[in-house]
Amino acid sequence: MSNPTAAMLVIGDEILSGRTRDSNMHHLAGELTRVGIDLREVRVVPDDQDAIVAAVRALAGRWDHLFTSGGIGPTHDDITAESVAAAFDMPIRVREDARALLQAHYDSQGLELNESRLRMARIPEGATLIENPISAAPGFTLKNVHVMAGVPTIFEAMVASVLPTLTGGAPLLSQTLTVQRGEGDVAPILQEIAVAFPDLTVGSYPFIRGGVHGVNVVVRGSDKTQVDAAVTRLSGMLEG
Repeated sequence: MSNPTAAMLVIGDEILSGRTRDSNMHHLAGELTRVGIDLREVRVVPDDQDAIVAAVRALAGRWDHLFTSGGIGPTHDDITAESVAAAFDMPIRVREDARALLQAHYDSQGLELNESRLRMARIPEGATLIENPISAAPGFTLKNVHVMAGVPTIFEAMVASVLPTLTGGAPLLSQTLTVQRGEGDVAPILQEIAVAFPDLTVGSYPFIRGGVHGVNVVVRGSDKTQVDAAVTRLSGMLEG
């Protein structure tokens, strides 16, 4: 059986403007690879409800899981929660279990749970909460969409909360060969390996170091025997 699939939706004007560098995609890709869920698509959209709704419907309908980051904070432009609710035509309200988490968190800090902070307790009907051990404000899962914060430390904590609840497949294995030759020189060899091992992916990543052209060749797959065989054959062909 093939592995489950996933997409990621990164939400935020600050990402598209270049003001903030996104690191969440890199983290999620590594974690999904580890548990055998294949990340197949990533989109970035602005803080615009129509754009978020359209992207959620498209990605959630195409892939087994959709992970979102950003837009669930206390400010006016944090509109991800209501946008995801709208994508599934579900009502959204302040939920008492989410409110209680926030109340306990702010009480412990001697801060008021004001109306702005209470926005983070708005959860669509039918969703389950995603634990946030850092700042208490929960994410949520609605159907196959996992809605998480954009702050990297909180996003990573939420990913750690969600992944144990999902069924994965075979973890993706990889081996890398570094070749001191130009990519054009090794391309025919890589093509031959790709044809011989159709269940694997063979990627080439060129570099220049000290004026010398080289290529990192990466062989990936879920079957260790095939990966080992492909790398052994590739090494022999490159040496020859």
